[in-house]
Formats: sequence, C-alpha cells, structure tokens
Amino acid sequence: MAEDVFSALANMLAPHGPSVGAKLQSYAPGDYSIHFFLQLALIIVTCRGVGWLCRKFLGQPQVVGEMIAGVVLGPSLFGLMAPDLQAMVFPKETNSVLYAGAQFGVALYMFLVGLTLRLDHFQSKVRNAAMVSAAGLFAPFLIAVLITPWLLAVPGLFAEGIGKGSATLFMGACIALTAFPMLARIINERGLADSPLGTLSLTAGAFDDAASWCVLALVLALFGGGSGVAVVAIVGAFLYVGFLLLFGQRLLAPLGHAVERRGEMTTTVLAITLALFCLSAFFMDAIGIHGIFGGFILGVFMPRGLFAQELKKKIEPIAVVVLLPMFFTYSGLNTRLDMVGSLQFLLIAIGLLAASIIAKFGACYAAARLAGEDNRTALGIGALMNSRGLMELIIINIGIQKGIIEPALFSMLVLMAVVTTMMAGPLFEIFYGRQARATGELGQLSPAR
Repeated sequence: MAEDVFSALANMLAPHGPSVGAKLQSYAPGDYSIHFFLQLALIIVTCRGVGWLCRKFLGQPQVVGEMIAGVVLGPSLFGLMAPDLQAMVFPKETNSVLYAGAQFGVALYMFLVGLTLRLDHFQSKVRNAAMVSAAGLFAPFLIAVLITPWLLAVPGLFAEGIGKGSATLFMGACIALTAFPMLARIINERGLADSPLGTLSLTAGAFDDAASWCVLALVLALFGGGSGVAVVAIVGAFLYVGFLLLFGQRLLAPLGHAVERRGEMTTTVLAITLALFCLSAFFMDAIGIHGIFGGFILGVFMPRGLFAQELKKKIEPIAVVVLLPMFFTYSGLNTRLDMVGSLQFLLIAIGLLAASIIAKFGACYAAARLAGEDNRTALGIGALMNSRGLMELIIINIGIQKGIIEPALFSMLVLMAVVTTMMAGPLFEIFYGRQARATGELGQLSPAR
C-alpha cells in the first residue's frame, strides 16, 4: 500500500519526461541528488520526531532519540514494514554519498565537542581519573580475552581470516569505550559541569576513548597492512598532538583576535576555520586513525571566548540537526535486528550486554571507591562511564566497513550502545542525582534540547 501511494505521488510530480519514480529507481551519478534530498528530508523529520518522543516520554536526550531513529529508518523497522519502499528511498548504490555526509557530520560534531572542552577540568582530577580510567580499560579487555574465543567459534560474527589477537583487541576497544560527547551532554544537562564528579568522569572518559582508539588503529593495521601501518598511525597522532601542544594555540590565536576586533565572526574567518578542520580530519584519516579525532583535537586548541561562541552559533545547528543524524541513519542502515532473532544470537547479544555492563560499570565503581570516593559518588561515576553511545557507533561502523565484523555482531553492538546509553541518565539520577538535588549539592535539571 505504501509503495503504491509513493509511486503514484512520484509520477504526479513529473508529468513531463522521466518520472520521479523512474529516477528513484535509477542509479546514474546524475540522479543521486534526487535520492539524497529525499533521504535527507526523511532523516531530519524522523530524527527530530523520535528525539521529541524520547525527551517527552522517556526523559532521554535528543541524541539518544536520533540513535534510535537511525535504526527505525533501516531494515530493522522501515525495511521490515515496507521493504520495497525502503529499498527505493535508500538504495545501496547511494550509500557512499550518505557515508561521506555522515563522516563529515560526526567529525564536525566532535570538533564542536573539542571546542567546548575545559582543559582546566583535566588538571584537577588526574590521579583519581587515572585510576577509574585504568580500571575501565583493564576489565573490558580482560572480559574480551575471555569471551572472544567463544565468539570466534560462532559463524557469522567475525570476518573470515581475522586472528584471535585482532578480534580480542577489537572487542576490548568496543567494551572499553565511553561515549565522551554524550557524557559531556549528560553532565551539562544534569548540572555537573563544575562538580568533582563531572570532572572525574569527563577526564576518565577521555583517557579511555583515546586508549581505545589507539587499540583500534593497531587492529586496523594488523588486519589490513601490517605493524608498520600501526606505527605510522600512533606515532603520527602523537606527533600531531605534540605539535598542537607546542604551537597550536599560538598559531590559531590570530583567528580569535580577528573575531574579538570585529565583534563577530566574518565569513573569511569561518572559511579558514573550516578549511583547517577539514585538513586536520584529512591528516588523521590519512595516517590511519579517523577523521573525527582530527576534528576533536583541533577543536581542543581553538581560541575560546567570542570566537568559540560565534563558531558554535554558525555551525552547531547544521551539524546537530542535519549532519549528525545522517551518521545515525547510516549506522541504522547497517543494523539488522532480525539477525539477532535466533535463540543463539539473542543469548549472545544478552551475554555481550551483561558482560559490557559488568566490565565498565562495575570496574569504574570499584576504582572510584578505591580512589577514596564515597559509595554514592562511585555509583554515579559507574553509571556515567557505562554510557557508550556515539563513540561506539563510530568504532563499530569502522569495524564493519573494514571487514572486521559481520552484520550480526554489528547489530548486537548497536543494541549494546543504545541500551547502555539509555541507562546512564536514569541510573545516575537513582544513585546520585535525586539525593544531591534534594540536599542542594546540585541544581535542577536543565531542559533537554
């Protein structure tokens, strides 16, 4: 029924020449734009709608709704209810266009995250954060060592030919990740930005993500190009960060001065900034890490003050409303929840979820207690560190794109990312937030956007 209505509408829109319906079923490069604009309209409407529902009825941030919306638009729901229509709107031949937009969107979002990062937070809680971070890395990799041989024995999870070592490292990185951008948003919404708990969680999350990405670089190198590629990736990343530490703020300061003098950001300054962002993302991609880290690292060293305010004002709405949802949709198109429908795969998915929660939540809670935090604070830290969200989707997308994992394991890890992210806010409120607000330690929740 939906396909008939869509086809009739398409033909009505083009009374002369080739019908829209015919164009939608053709895949010449010149016809990709008609798919792209239709896809983008559907992505924006669906992500905003599902995000509103999640905020209204589940108390979840907008970005969690967008993660779910990506799955809704994929074969798990849209493709299940109207397979022909879903294939017409999202043909595989156009995936490369959507993929490019998705990568640009997520890299630009991470650039904004880096731009808003407060470096003074990282200096005040280094010791305790290091303990929490170390536990949040050690336990997940230990769990990965225990479960990966079992996963490798199940057909359809890992790609053929991947070694036990590479598979173990990849699983360890997936379980160890903390959703740093989403963690920052949760911390801001919960009124924790200037609290010791928020500082400790952000610092530990940053350490864990950096380590996980170095491990991923090693896996990609061993799987695709040998240890030399891993050396280039890790050494190149350290050299780039070192260069920015020594010279970044000095070289980028004129951009901030130009904005301060004019009282606004001109299009020339915006163009230079975006060009630098693209070059930074290109460099990190070229050495074998990922473009998102190029965006994030450059954002950390960009001028603050009016420059940061103006830049966010100009690019954040497009990045958040248009570009980032493309990434969630691209992930959703690769998610096949029907593959988890068999009893064996369902049990594996549940086992992965449980192991991930125990490894991250449990280990970070225990480390926080050992570092001297009280029980309530340690539980709050464990709840926040267990969130995986966007970063998990990024790393597993790289895994499936590079041929490390198969769609079934990808779908299980998407479920793990969504569930652990949805757990973070409510568990934090139960363990820490409600009592802290009742005693005046924290302010009231800021409205979700």
